[in-house]
Amino acid sequence: MTADLKTDLQTDLKTDVNRRVAALFAAIDDYEEAAFIAEADALAAELPEGDADAIFHRACARDSWGHSDLAVPMYARALEIGGLTGENRRRAVIQMSSSLRNIGRVEDGLAHLLKEKETGGRDHLSDALDCTIALCLAALGREREGLSLVLVALAEHLPRYNRSMANYGRLLLEG
Repeated sequence: MTADLKTDLQTDLKTDVNRRVAALFAAIDDYEEAAFIAEADALAAELPEGDADAIFHRACARDSWGHSDLAVPMYARALEIGGLTGENRRRAVIQMSSSLRNIGRVEDGLAHLLKEKETGGRDHLSDALDCTIALCLAALGREREGLSLVLVALAEHLPRYNRSMANYGRLLLEG
């Protein structure tokens, strides 16, 4: 088998596993915790040992059932080894940071989020990033900054008053 063919097959497998994991998460309410985590682990096991996406999916499964303490080291490992595909890298930063907040490591979570906001550009996850930053800020007693972020993010999606709400959100930081 040529190296190109092997790479294509690995990419196809990863895409397929990511698609099936997304479908699993869409049906999370149909599962009991243990069955859901087992199913996510089984899908992740289809990927090569140590694959960043596999580790990420395992972390997500635990995180979704309230096991932030188990998820954080998995997210960190997946980010550390690199290779997360598609939006999974950004999701890993957001989700790990939220989990860090949940386990009392708010400053660490906020630092990761602010770095991502600075370097990650804008995409369909930017509002989720801002909301997670706002939660960290609120946990640190900086609710006004958090509300500002959320209002500015929300303003873009309102049917009217977009400019006004964005300005009000920014003005919260001046008050």
